[in-house]
Amino acid sequence: MYINRKTKWSAFLLFLPFLIAFVLFWLIPFSFGVFTSLHQYSVFAGNQGFVGLNNYQTLIQGDGVFGSRFYLGMGNTLIFVVFSVIPLVLISLGLALTIHNLNGWVKNIFRTIFFISYGVSVTAVSSIFKWLFNGNGGYINQLLSEVNLPAIQWLNQQPYAWAVIIVTTVWWTVGYNMILFSNALDNLDPALYEAASIDGANAWDKFRHITLPSIKNITMFVILTTVIASFNLYGQSLLITGGGPAQSTMSVIMVIQQTIFNQNNLGMGSAMAVLLGIIIMLVSVIQLVVERRGEQK
Repeated sequence: MYINRKTKWSAFLLFLPFLIAFVLFWLIPFSFGVFTSLHQYSVFAGNQGFVGLNNYQTLIQGDGVFGSRFYLGMGNTLIFVVFSVIPLVLISLGLALTIHNLNGWVKNIFRTIFFISYGVSVTAVSSIFKWLFNGNGGYINQLLSEVNLPAIQWLNQQPYAWAVIIVTTVWWTVGYNMILFSNALDNLDPALYEAASIDGANAWDKFRHITLPSIKNITMFVILTTVIASFNLYGQSLLITGGGPAQSTMSVIMVIQQTIFNQNNLGMGSAMAVLLGIIIMLVSVIQLVVERRGEQK
């Protein structure tokens, strides 16, 4: 009896730091966000009265400035999600496959090289790429002039502005996904590939029938986390294009930030954040359902 109680208390104490962090950094902020979204709440004046679901109704119906800006931000964010997730997954998988058969220490060197960019701050990364793609004297335009090609206003024209943001994001974060894929590949049984070689399978056959099915779970995890991260686009757009040109790269997080701090409307900004969270959860659930159905087939 004493041992069981001691074991239970030990387990509880181990779980306690996570519980405290969950309450402080998720439950309390989320609860406050839901509360403020149901009120006319100002950053400076505080609570100015209960409005119920009026903030949500305004946003969903696209009414007024806040509704139209919310849809603008969501549309821009969806563009980024669609065109960033695919290269982030495929390039990271390609890098993992490329270094998979290298010797141990050589593989670790390349892992470090590809992963090190992930530890750089978004401010530093965005500043570097903003300088590279600057329309007036940027390094990329200097290279174009060397081969007698006209300069491009990368940050002031579409689709170039989106291309720069996506390239920046891929360079910055692809190393994280590459590490996940690389670890999954390291856990595969070499005997499967040896047996396939004996049966006359080529490299493509091995990849399609052994590698992909074996890393399906980690692939779905990478896709899910990449989609969630892409919905939270903020720093790259803010620091590289400022949301331009003509607000075409203004993400929904930027709209939320401006609504709360520039327009002093915490209630409406909180409603936007809650709706964004619901959308992300729905996308995640749909993806998990599709994955389960694929496994059942």
